[in-house]
Amino acid sequence: MTKLINTFLQAQPSVSTSAERYLLIYMIGVLLIVTSLVVIFFIVFQKRKNKLLLDKIRQQQAFEEELSITQTEIQEQTLKHIGWELHDNVGQLLAYASMQLNMLGAKIPEDLKSTLDLTTSTIKESLKEVRSLSKSLNNDVILNIGFEKSITNELDRLKRMKFASAELHIKGNKRPLDNKKHEIILFRILQEFFSNSVKYSEANNLKVTLEYLDDKMIIIASDDGKGFDVETAKKGSGLINMKSRAELIDATFQMHSKPNEGVQLQIEYPLLESATVG
Repeated sequence: MTKLINTFLQAQPSVSTSAERYLLIYMIGVLLIVTSLVVIFFIVFQKRKNKLLLDKIRQQQAFEEELSITQTEIQEQTLKHIGWELHDNVGQLLAYASMQLNMLGAKIPEDLKSTLDLTTSTIKESLKEVRSLSKSLNNDVILNIGFEKSITNELDRLKRMKFASAELHIKGNKRPLDNKKHEIILFRILQEFFSNSVKYSEANNLKVTLEYLDDKMIIIASDDGKGFDVETAKKGSGLINMKSRAELIDATFQMHSKPNEGVQLQIEYPLLESATVG
């Protein structure tokens, strides 16, 4: 641009030095104004573009969150329905079968009574397990008996079914969760972990620790099974389901495992300031 101006001025020998300066200043001013307008336009365009992108991201996040909430509610309703069916139908059938066997006991020969007693005992244990399972599937029961008691009941059921030991340890002063529905979500995450331990871990021992701190509750669940490759498991529906549930309640979720070293699940759930419960 400067070269063009000098060429123009050299071609006008009659123009004074002062006029040349004014013309140069004028053209530089125009150039600065045009450049400024281009920069301003670019900045405004970028801000507008970024705003649209952020709005789109927020809409996508809101949609995904709403979808996760809906899926969780559907799952809870399904589990609740299954729990009712187990308690009302299967439970009643087992109770009726137990009653019939007791009535039959007075009519059979002595040499068959030991077999009958064993069958009766098996049915009673099955009835107990069905009722225990139906409670763990019903979110109303979980809310009624509380988070810690629900974990204890589930661990007791798993101990009877498979594990040599299944224990709950509590550290710190108990704090109420700020949202009762979050108790159900945390419990379902633990249930998913327990289910995987039963099916895949070949573990003998299961342990859950609840540690209450001033601003959060740390949940650690672990088994002493054969472990697995976490990177491979990240693609599985079980791990994805646990992680998405944790994100719904703003909890952090981590899974650690190595082959032949067991599995450890860690959840950090934020707690608001509130009074402790004795």
